Amino acid sequence: MAAQALYLKYRPQTFDEVVGQEPITQTLRNALRQGKIRHAYLFTGPRGTGKTTTARLLAKAVNCQASEGERPCNICPICVAVNDGRLLDLIEIDAASNRGIDEIRDIREKVGFRPNEGRFKIYVLDEAHMLTEPAFNALLKTLEEPPPHVIFGLVTTDPHKIPATIASRCQRFDFRRIPLQAIVDRLSYIAEREQIAVEPKALELIAYQGTGAMRDAISLLDQLTSYGDQITLDQVQMVLGTVAGEPASQLAADLADGNVAGGLDRINRTVGDGADPRQFGREVVEYLRGLLLVNQGAGTRLLNATAEQAAEMEALAQRIPTGQLLRAIRLFNGAVTDVKGGLQMIPQLPLELALVESIMGPAEPEAVSQVMGRQEPAPSTPPALPPTVPKVEGHRVAEPSVPEPSVPDPSVPDPTPTPALHAPASSTTEAETVVLEQTGSGQLTLEVVERAWDQMLVAVRHRNPTAEGALRSGCTPVEVVGNQVVVTFPYPFLRGKLGDPQRMVEIQDALSDVVGSSCHVKLVLASEYVPTPRAVPSSSAPAPDTVSPQTALDAKDLDQITRWAEKHGGETKVVEEP
Repeated sequence: MAAQALYLKYRPQTFDEVVGQEPITQTLRNALRQGKIRHAYLFTGPRGTGKTTTARLLAKAVNCQASEGERPCNICPICVAVNDGRLLDLIEIDAASNRGIDEIRDIREKVGFRPNEGRFKIYVLDEAHMLTEPAFNALLKTLEEPPPHVIFGLVTTDPHKIPATIASRCQRFDFRRIPLQAIVDRLSYIAEREQIAVEPKALELIAYQGTGAMRDAISLLDQLTSYGDQITLDQVQMVLGTVAGEPASQLAADLADGNVAGGLDRINRTVGDGADPRQFGREVVEYLRGLLLVNQGAGTRLLNATAEQAAEMEALAQRIPTGQLLRAIRLFNGAVTDVKGGLQMIPQLPLELALVESIMGPAEPEAVSQVMGRQEPAPSTPPALPPTVPKVEGHRVAEPSVPEPSVPDPSVPDPTPTPALHAPASSTTEAETVVLEQTGSGQLTLEVVERAWDQMLVAVRHRNPTAEGALRSGCTPVEVVGNQVVVTFPYPFLRGKLGDPQRMVEIQDALSDVVGSSCHVKLVLASEYVPTPRAVPSSSAPAPDTVSPQTALDAKDLDQITRWAEKHGGETKVVEEP
């Protein structure tokens, strides 16, 4: 007979054993004591935090034959039947595999029957968000007018996918991630009961890898029990593919020193020694986050660090500019996602790219050639602008580069030429884009959206992989009007995949998070798209005439003129104000 898994063996049997969810368990116990049991409950939160376990405890408590203050007692026949998984009045349904309307109709037909043994019949729908829309509609009527002997428990990790009509008829409880120390204490208790010798540091690392999920941490402890008689920190690191904190801190020091070669060598040696690139990237992000907290005055009280580590982080945080630190956190966080996506040929490549770009800034051919010690050939002289393409001087539109012949006026002095700075609008640096995103002025531009588009797709993937796949099928941002981003899609069938209100909310939330300001997304079929007149100058319209020096252009007008010039084969010239 197979041995029972530890997370099943030590599954909480009373409300007191549920770790880290005291507000929820206390509320349910008070409701039991006062006889205020509701007909429907919605348990939401991350995986492994006790949602389904709490639903089972509620089913056991409402039918327990002990006095009110002792429920569940785990002694009476009802409690024993629940613990053994043979109580007929507790019906657990996996909504992920029983998600259709036929399954819900079957429930509707059976809810009218009285309980077999207990006072209540309890239906627990696990992963309830997976039900189809017709299934939710079929369930709605039963939730509106339930029989007095039926209790529904809906369990989900994605509460936003539960229709509002369903959620409004349930009493909702939000489970939180379990604190690190609470997981350590529970693991220590299990190790003591199972007579497992574990180093305290190893328990802390196991709990940390659980990321707030008790079930994940206990499963990892169960896995490590097969490794040897004693579980050490080195064994845990070897099994997990993690490394000690030194490589992450040393890589941060290379980042502060601008040591590209040293940082690349450190990444490759760490991965070559057997570290998991994804896990190493997580540790780098966590360490850089700690530096950010110290840099912003939060100190080391929020970090799980020794006195020596805290002193080292405080010294290092003063050497890295805040802007570079923010960029490095974003880049390494994105690199962890890329490693997860599966660059199998060179798994450490995303980490290497993140390091190089964190030190050098956005990749530009000239900067790359200087760092790599190569001299690129000088660019050829740009062609002269067509007579109809305007040049931009500061915030004014200057005379065309090839003026029409005119008779000089002796009464007007010749203007003194102003030094020009050639800077095509397309060469905006990442630092300037970050400034635009962090100003909070609401001035969202198409260029900002285009630069953030790849990051937005990654953010959408975490919310809905189907929506991310549809967006990668040729969808392109083409225009920004105020806080509305117009996105075109090439194929009519994508309208149904992207037009769902819930997917629109997920796309808008992802884009708003990436660009740093609230925005709305408008989807338009590419063949039906008509640009806003202000956003794109008409190709048939003549070039703008000369504007008086007193006429100022805002940043949006400047961007439009630049795009118009590039579309017609020219370029813009930006010079300083006289």
